Amino acid sequence: MSTEILVNIGTQETRVALVEGGAAQEIHIQRASRHGLVGNIYKGRVQRVLPGMQAAFVELGLERTAFLHVADMVASLPTQGSEPAALPPISQLLREGQDVLVQILKDPLGTKGARLTTLLSIPSRYLVLLPYELNSGVSARIEDEVERTRLKDIISAIQQRLCPKFGVIARTAAEGADEASLVHDLEFLLRLWASISVGSRQAEPGALVHGDLPLSMRILRDLLGTDVERVRVDNAAEFQRLRQFALDFVPNGARRVELYEGHAPIFDLYGVEDDIGRALTRKVDLKSGGHLVIDQTEAMTTIDVNTGAFTGHRNLEETILKTNLEAAQVIARQLRLRNLGGIIILDFIDMRNEDHRAQVLRALEKELKRDPARTQVFDFSPLGLVEMTRKRTRESLGHILCEPCAACSGRGSVKTVETVCHEVAREVQRAARQFEAKAFLVLAAPHVVQRLTEDQPMGLAELEAQLNRPIRTQAEPAYHQENFDVVPLQNDAAMPLP
Repeated sequence: MSTEILVNIGTQETRVALVEGGAAQEIHIQRASRHGLVGNIYKGRVQRVLPGMQAAFVELGLERTAFLHVADMVASLPTQGSEPAALPPISQLLREGQDVLVQILKDPLGTKGARLTTLLSIPSRYLVLLPYELNSGVSARIEDEVERTRLKDIISAIQQRLCPKFGVIARTAAEGADEASLVHDLEFLLRLWASISVGSRQAEPGALVHGDLPLSMRILRDLLGTDVERVRVDNAAEFQRLRQFALDFVPNGARRVELYEGHAPIFDLYGVEDDIGRALTRKVDLKSGGHLVIDQTEAMTTIDVNTGAFTGHRNLEETILKTNLEAAQVIARQLRLRNLGGIIILDFIDMRNEDHRAQVLRALEKELKRDPARTQVFDFSPLGLVEMTRKRTRESLGHILCEPCAACSGRGSVKTVETVCHEVAREVQRAARQFEAKAFLVLAAPHVVQRLTEDQPMGLAELEAQLNRPIRTQAEPAYHQENFDVVPLQNDAAMPLP
């Protein structure tokens, strides 16, 4: 199955789509106003220690204090018989006012602060360096035993030679890598860790000591494997940066990084833009005529499967099985596309036949194997529900792009003003390709216009400079927050005064 990576560079936003078999499987978004924090290393200060919860709140200078549990401070515990030893009291490890070097495991989600660890991990292309652990190993996603043994031998040898007091993990991308490449990677990580160590000693509490790579480079580092056919970038300057980054860190993949110069926006390829729009709705149609209903709540995500208009050709059992099998495939894709995590409850259409239930579970597990996030699926419950979990490290697509709707008291959601502003910018760029206009007029809701002209004037100015044509705005009080129009003008005199 062919795989492509599409990189869309906006004035204030970077978006990356992973496309497999002509369909978008993952969407990653990074905005100038809000970067993802996972992987960042901070010098924090302990604000409160909670012995009853075996946890502490740590101040990092973010909007909310972050959460550190004792389990994320202890590398490994000796076993006592068949049971692991008890975790030490957190009061023995931390005290209020203490400075501590921490790394963010999970971005702030909803009302919760970031999740932290003191067991730092520094990733590169092939390896992960563990400065405070002695554990070494190979990614579980490398399944070939011969390759696993080869990598273990190499890692053990170079670890003992270069960093006997550190742990080293071989990433999935290390499959097939030679010893010289792994040594080069480890030497780079050791230099980086030395720099982080010096920076942490000099930093003030609340300071960012080490930030992860920008999204586009991070995607290349993590995803540019042998199965990626090409990486298309729609910005010339970013293309040059990514090409150089690939030459430095992923040399065998540099030739696959290409500049996209097509007339259509890059996310219109393979219908990625449409996929994003559909991923924000509750209902997902199935080709058979059935559909899914996906509801994301604070505690869990529920997915209900319905036959809809599909009635089958033979009998009811055949109809139900075919719908559930198709639903299993679509559910696995939607979990990745929407980046849904935590506890997930699947309500397949009731099946009495045990063999049919087993077929559906096998189909679901097969599709989930392609998901890079760790998942665990349990058997059908007595109520006919399938419970599963999916590791969550960043906010879902819906939480990034949408906000609670003021018009419905939070029962639904609308796109944020910032999201609409980015859509306005993309629509102006699309209109510029289609029309030989001398200028453009944007009609939008007043608070969208205010964001464009007062809160983010640089974004509009950059767009004007990029297109070499003026852009004016006009507030329309009757417009809903998500509604706007871009009008190409042939005469500057027809434009409203700024």
